[in-house]
Amino acid sequence: MTSPPAIPPILARLRAETRPYHDAVEQNEFNQALAAGTPSAAATARFLAKMYGFLQPYETQLRHRAEELGPAWEIAERQRAHLILADLGVPAEQLPVCPDMPPLATLPQLLGAMYVLEGSTLGGQVLARQLAKADIDLRRYFTGYGERTGARWKVFCQLLAQAATPDREDAIVQSAIHTFQHLAAWLARP
Repeated sequence: MTSPPAIPPILARLRAETRPYHDAVEQNEFNQALAAGTPSAAATARFLAKMYGFLQPYETQLRHRAEELGPAWEIAERQRAHLILADLGVPAEQLPVCPDMPPLATLPQLLGAMYVLEGSTLGGQVLARQLAKADIDLRRYFTGYGERTGARWKVFCQLLAQAATPDREDAIVQSAIHTFQHLAAWLARP
């Protein structure tokens, strides 16, 4: 019997050191309604609008850094803000954009943010199933990459492990923490 592959050190650090910040992101009206088994289309739409406001500037930065990251990262395929627009059926101009994004100027900062937002595709799969049970059709964003979500997460983790040189690890973890903090603050804004 073969043992499961070892978790790369950067992933173990990110999971451990960002846990409280990850949990804080989940303290919002949408997630609380899901946990209580009472999701609504209105709360889902408000959450999606807020997520768009965070994803849009993040994805803009990601596209600007695509060449530096290289083709293996599949940056064009990792864009999901348009799925929110499709869910909500509104033009982008009608949605607020987060004015206080975490810094994304360096490669480690971008990698930390990617850990947060790529990781959200995994939780989104669970949320999509909960919304389907509640007959709420606002699920495109939550389905992530569909049946490719798990495989894409594994590819991301492999690429992150390769990019996380010892001199970058602390900055990657700090960036993930800042991304969770900025996202939680944005989701909490009225």
